[in-house]
Amino acid sequence: MDTVDIPGLTTQVLWASFALSVIFGAVAQRTRFCTMGAIADVVNMGDWERARMWVLAVAVAVLGFNGMVAAGWVQASGSIYAAPRVLWLSALLGGALFGFGMVLASGCGSKNLLRLGSGNLKALVVLLVLGLASYATLRGITGVLRVNTVDKVHFELATGQDLPSIAAAAFGLPTATAALALGAALALVLLVWVLSKPEGRSGEVLAGGLGVGAVIVAVWWVSGRLGYVPEDPNTLEPAFLGTNSRRMESLSMVAPVAYTLDWLLFFSDTSRTLTLGILSVVGLALGAFIVSMLDRSFRWEGFGGIEDLGNHLAGALLMGVGGVLAMGCTVGQGLSGVSTLSLGSFIALAGIVAGAVAALRYQAWRIERMH
Repeated sequence: MDTVDIPGLTTQVLWASFALSVIFGAVAQRTRFCTMGAIADVVNMGDWERARMWVLAVAVAVLGFNGMVAAGWVQASGSIYAAPRVLWLSALLGGALFGFGMVLASGCGSKNLLRLGSGNLKALVVLLVLGLASYATLRGITGVLRVNTVDKVHFELATGQDLPSIAAAAFGLPTATAALALGAALALVLLVWVLSKPEGRSGEVLAGGLGVGAVIVAVWWVSGRLGYVPEDPNTLEPAFLGTNSRRMESLSMVAPVAYTLDWLLFFSDTSRTLTLGILSVVGLALGAFIVSMLDRSFRWEGFGGIEDLGNHLAGALLMGVGGVLAMGCTVGQGLSGVSTLSLGSFIALAGIVAGAVAALRYQAWRIERMH
């Protein structure tokens, strides 16, 4: 058996994921890609342009991931999203908390990384609080509360919770066939909806949707194909290199912010190593910085007052707790998780949208009361 150069392969995974994250940041900054912004445009103005951009990204991610499953390159079971245990209450409640919080904080984790890269110091405060809250919910005081309450509410499936596995078991099909059929069907439906209106065919929508969706797929390939070792010589077990979860990962922006803070705080501890998630946090901000400098939109920005600060602190706290409960954010569940066709990801996404709509209605109500 050939000897695997684990350090060298890990370095390849990290550099590739970093480069792809820079591209994600640059594309999102240039095209104004933002899930919260898309929801706000629809609720406040009836404008569906950015929503179509986001749906296009979902379609590309779904088609790409399930195409790789059909080709035998990756399996949904290699990710954190497709376990047989469906933590539906955690996904729904966490998603709602995250969605409400991202409106208060002027954007989700990824949007705040983009804002930080373009000079917004409010985003730095949001990311610090989000990171602390998410770390506490992963391993600290709110983590204990999470494990002893909402995580106890779940149901078990006989297969993984990704729809191709469920369909394959129900109809006696190979999982690869089910993944190709379901992934292609859903992607086609979404693509038809996106392109059905002129606003879905604009250059910005196409660039943002295709670019972001393609990066999600590419990171899946990097971690699930390039970084997969059938037998790690150190453990003699299969391994996915360079990830915090030790599973196949694509982009997500809640737990990785916590891991980034952990790496910075405990840098001298050699057990703390760079991972795909940590480098994706840096890469997103760097991509936004490059674009904002090139188009001269970079500018320093701070809080407008105490109320502005309070809203952003509350939003960051809700996103940190909610993002861990839901096992992801608008990127982690809304794109990476949904691309696997995971039942839990769809539940989390529904919670995020519901929470965001509730927060937007709340803000509108407050404005009306003030006038």
